[in-house]
Amino acid sequence: MSAKPEMTMVEIFCDGACSGNPGPGGYGTILRCNGREKIISGAVPDTTNNRMELTAAIEGLRQLTRPCQVVLTTDSQYLVKGITEWIKGWQRSGWKNSKKEPVVNRDLWELLLKLSENHSIRWNWVRGHNGHVENERCDQLAREAIAGLG
Repeated sequence: MSAKPEMTMVEIFCDGACSGNPGPGGYGTILRCNGREKIISGAVPDTTNNRMELTAAIEGLRQLTRPCQVVLTTDSQYLVKGITEWIKGWQRSGWKNSKKEPVVNRDLWELLLKLSENHSIRWNWVRGHNGHVENERCDQLAREAIAGLG
């Protein structure tokens, strides 16, 4: 019996931003692995802040080409609580929230679940705009992406 290879450790830092809510939105994501860093960002003309928070995480996970051990850091409680606490209930209830209404952003939640399934992910929340270096960088990337729309 051969030993299972160690999973690669990857840090993902991500943030979303919106100018108006809804309005133009952007995301910024930083991936770190083995001392290397990859930065990605993007923007869309009409979205919400929560969609951009989810998109930032999704775009980070899309970069992974094999199963990894991931620490994903975000300032979005919506993202962290959604994926670690609320999503199982949403699935059980046919994607209805506690008010029996359709879950907002279901398309992105389902994509996030799919992209997460082959990885071991620790979802890490940090307070936004509180001096966390990578979170501040991601916020800046998201805002620059929004500015690039105009």
